[in-house]
Amino acid sequence: MRITKVRLIFLLLFVVLVACTESPVPKPRGYFRISFPEKQYRLFDTIYPFTFEYPVYGSIVKEENRQGEGEWISVSFPAYKAKIHLSYKDISGNLSQLTEDARNLAYKHTYKADAIDEQLFSNPDKRVYGILYDIKGNSASSVQFYVTDSSRHYLRGALYFRCQPNKDSLAPAIDFFKADVIHLIETIRWK
Repeated sequence: MRITKVRLIFLLLFVVLVACTESPVPKPRGYFRISFPEKQYRLFDTIYPFTFEYPVYGSIVKEENRQGEGEWISVSFPAYKAKIHLSYKDISGNLSQLTEDARNLAYKHTYKADAIDEQLFSNPDKRVYGILYDIKGNSASSVQFYVTDSSRHYLRGALYFRCQPNKDSLAPAIDFFKADVIHLIETIRWK
């Protein structure tokens, strides 16, 4: 009888000790911390009919033009697997078609986008007019834009990351490079 009471006490003590522990809860998924360089810019001024300022932590890369018209270049950020793709075309009576193509390319992301905000740019002194498409969500491109002088020059751009889109993990990088895209737009000058 005494052994049964001792067993019962140990059993109750064991149940009390085990019952007081918290059940394990999985930790939320974390992302790597990304440190960004200080914002500094340099002038891009070559044979192209436009100039702009781009970040010193990026490099200009001439891209292969598969469509055969216009010029394609990129501002590449290899450390961040990011590129701002730029395509330039001369306007020859087709400005409405070019701007509609830019809008269609931005809005092709609506099936993955949560929202698309449009920001107008207008600098009449420098004859630079355009729209920036800020695409929210898990789309392949989060920032697209075009700028023009409405008579001769047209430049379209898009920011891409070489990874699977994830709005939560890419948000800091998108915000960082979006500021560079806006600076590029604001410093474009036509020759």
